[in-house]
Amino acid sequence: MSEQLEKKVGGKRPGAGRKPGSGLYQESTTVMRVPVSQKAVVSDLLAAYAKKQQRQQYRYDLDSPQGFEQPGLHVQALALPLYQSKVPAGIPSPADDHVDRRLDPNTYLIDKADSTFFVTIQGESMIEAGLMPGDKAVVDKAKVAVVGDIVLAMIDGEFTIKTLAKQPNGHPKLLPANASGKYQPILIQGQMQFEIWGVVTGSFRRFR
Repeated sequence: MSEQLEKKVGGKRPGAGRKPGSGLYQESTTVMRVPVSQKAVVSDLLAAYAKKQQRQQYRYDLDSPQGFEQPGLHVQALALPLYQSKVPAGIPSPADDHVDRRLDPNTYLIDKADSTFFVTIQGESMIEAGLMPGDKAVVDKAKVAVVGDIVLAMIDGEFTIKTLAKQPNGHPKLLPANASGKYQPILIQGQMQFEIWGVVTGSFRRFR
């Protein structure tokens, strides 16, 4: 009787313990002894390795923007006609009575020149928000981001543009705008370095 009880409560149980690949380092671990003086060094190396493993999980979702640019220092004011009538594929009448008002593209796109910069969109993760590859996104670093804003964020040293949302635990998450399923939400976890650099307030592109 005692032998049967010992077999039930002792030894390794099939399926027990942490599953391989489910830990911080995404692979099996082992125990080793290190000198006390080198403990901090080894811990830093392991932390850097863990971040590298995490980046590999979402690196294809970032579509990191490129070409950071600032508005020109001496931008000439423009006053172009803004027509009342909406013509899908034609030329609006040049008659003065069709002009609603004059519009300056600079003031329309930029709220504060000293806090605004432009980045070039890469990839297709935000196409359903109207941000296409090659577009210039207008980013205002002075605006406070709220849930629902499109933001320029940095994750572990890499930039991405996504829509800001929240996880059930209150931590941020970044949502793509592409229904193809190619891009997945990025869940921000405690070990990640996460920072919002600005709110995307608009975009523009050239056709020729």
